[in-house]
Amino acid sequence: MKARLLAALLALAAAPALAHEGHDAAPAASEQKGEPVQPLAKPAKRDPQAYFSDRELITQDGKKVRFYSDVLKDKVVVMNTVFTNCKEACPLITEQMTKVRAALGPSFGKEIYFVSISSDPERDTPQAMKKFAAKHKADTQGWIWLTGKKQDIEYVLKRLGQWSEDVEAHSTQLIAWNFKADRGKKMLPNIPPEIIAEQIKTVAGGDSLTLPLPGAAAAPKAN
Repeated sequence: MKARLLAALLALAAAPALAHEGHDAAPAASEQKGEPVQPLAKPAKRDPQAYFSDRELITQDGKKVRFYSDVLKDKVVVMNTVFTNCKEACPLITEQMTKVRAALGPSFGKEIYFVSISSDPERDTPQAMKKFAAKHKADTQGWIWLTGKKQDIEYVLKRLGQWSEDVEAHSTQLIAWNFKADRGKKMLPNIPPEIIAEQIKTVAGGDSLTLPLPGAAAAPKAN
């Protein structure tokens, strides 16, 4: 297990350090002329409510919620994309997430929450989402299943980098995100659940190795 964790950390360390691009470039014209150089302005802090939006979605229990304010704000969440007519990838990933939930122990539902979002809202009614969740022992406190109007789901999934025109080609990646620290990471679901749980705990701790959304590599397609 330690070897796999080390490999994951090395992969993160290999990411390009954008903050240092062009460090060895030639001096700017203003420097060559002896003119004072203005310090670079710090990038404006992103407003997560404006970015992720408060689009109205519906839970598996038929409750209307605002995506950021009611589902994400001040929480650590693990998000994934599903559709209830999926016969292969979605059931397997859901079962994997139930194992991750068990590995998280008492922090699940108190500090860490799961959010599964439909890629097929035209067919995935709240009732269909609830039935799918119950079938896979995932209709539980601390795990929200979301559907809604097509345009709202599309907007939210695009913001998460998870949208596809083909509902069956949705991303299979898990997104672990700490909305207190505005940091997170994407993970493949086919690694041991104990390792996924440890990575989620790292995100929950606001670890500086985690990467900001969006911009992660493209995920493999679901079957």
